[in-house]
Amino acid sequence: MPFRETESLLPSGSYYFSGNEAATEGALAAGCRYYAGYPITPSSEIMERIAVRLKELKGVFMQMEDEIASICSVIGAVWAGAKGMTATSGPGFSLMQEGIGYGAFTETPMVVVDIQRAGPCTGQATRVGSGDHQQAKWGSHGDYQVIALSPWSVQEMYDLTIDAFNLAEQYRVPVFLMGEESVGHLRERMDVRPKVTVFDRAKKKGTPPFGMVEEDGVPPMPCFGEGEKLLVTGSTHNDAGIRKTDDPLVHEKLVSRINNKVLNHREEIIQTESYYVDDATCLVVSYGFTARSALYAVNKLRGEGGRVGLLRLKTIWPFPDQVIRVLGKKAGKIYVPEMNRGQVAGEIMKYADCDVVPYFQTNGEIIDPRTIINQVRSLA
Repeated sequence: MPFRETESLLPSGSYYFSGNEAATEGALAAGCRYYAGYPITPSSEIMERIAVRLKELKGVFMQMEDEIASICSVIGAVWAGAKGMTATSGPGFSLMQEGIGYGAFTETPMVVVDIQRAGPCTGQATRVGSGDHQQAKWGSHGDYQVIALSPWSVQEMYDLTIDAFNLAEQYRVPVFLMGEESVGHLRERMDVRPKVTVFDRAKKKGTPPFGMVEEDGVPPMPCFGEGEKLLVTGSTHNDAGIRKTDDPLVHEKLVSRINNKVLNHREEIIQTESYYVDDATCLVVSYGFTARSALYAVNKLRGEGGRVGLLRLKTIWPFPDQVIRVLGKKAGKIYVPEMNRGQVAGEIMKYADCDVVPYFQTNGEIIDPRTIINQVRSLA
């Protein structure tokens, strides 16, 4: 596999960054050298910082006229050989969905950072929300897979952005970093290691760019300008990229493969983190910034003798269904606090063979640990 270690762009050591700054540095460390975007609260600091840093690194920055142009520009840059990224928030993420569907069907590796805010529509532009998770999976039409990661700290805004680029290149798929305003604007210490592990795009001379015979389902990806014959279309296509819109067999094979190349590797992709789950009779399942409140609450309740555990989801898509199945049977009750109306709780209900108790909060504020403590106490 084409993983390699490279020197970190930043000197190793500790930094006091915001989450948005950390995501920018993580992207650059992973090899991102193209960014196209449009400023939108609360993600704008990513655009501001990367505009300066790409100039220093001889990369390319483009401010586009809107988010539709941004995602399309990134797709073009990736097929020209760059590692590319854009960043946005809810309204811009909505505008990107057609391009994201095109990226999934053409197997274009790209990263989108979504710093979520309170919606729907324009909503509360400066307030926190976590309501884009279902949109990340189902925002474009048809059947396809994406990967979505959920950071809870400035450190993970850096680390998981690197992971996002590696996963995008490894599986030739759009990958989303689903941050929230609270983590994007949070400032705290983070550490940079001397070396960074990156995945270099797989290439193989003369190989069809949408081949269907690879064991892992991921064909090598040539780029324009490398002497390969390339045709990239959002219509149904065969392994050479030639349109075959009237061929049911070609369409079935293509759609099956772009789904299975992710689903068949879910065990390698999915990341979770567990606290006190072995003896827990009540399991708190949380993700993103809310998981910080949840961990504080679980520690407090454990100190009182409560048999409470925490499962933190670092990967939202593909969904960690098997982990939920196993831990749900052990715990008997699952509590899910979310800054939305139950977008992840609904997924958990599909797989957990136990009571699932959701808590919704959509007032533009973070969920206070005391709220979780009182809610879990009431479940006893």
